Amino acid sequence: MRVCICLVLLSLILCASADIPGRRFVVDAVGGARDMYRAYKDMREANYKGADKYFHARGNYDAARRGPGGAWAAKVISDARELWQSGVSGRGAEDTRADQEANRWGRNGGDPNRYRPKGLPSKY
Repeated sequence: MRVCICLVLLSLILCASADIPGRRFVVDAVGGARDMYRAYKDMREANYKGADKYFHARGNYDAARRGPGGAWAAKVISDARELWQSGVSGRGAEDTRADQEANRWGRNGGDPNRYRPKGLPSKY
């Protein structure tokens, strides 16, 4: 539920702060936020050890393929998540750095399967 609320709030922020004129940017940004949510939901459903980076890369990759708005949404959501996670979860700077590397890889068009762990069900 909290994730849904966060996505709604981020979508509103996207619409309000989009500095690139035009409807396409906003549409792509909202679609990118949905792509990020879908990757998050799949990660939670899969509950597969070692698959975190794959889902980071996949969400960013899918969002960025939508265009500048999707890439922007992916960056905002990824950065916000890592900022929150580094302050709350206690996983440490190394995990945050590795997550951000996977985020950038996917956002820049890199194949998310680079991070895919062996044995992850093919449905993901």
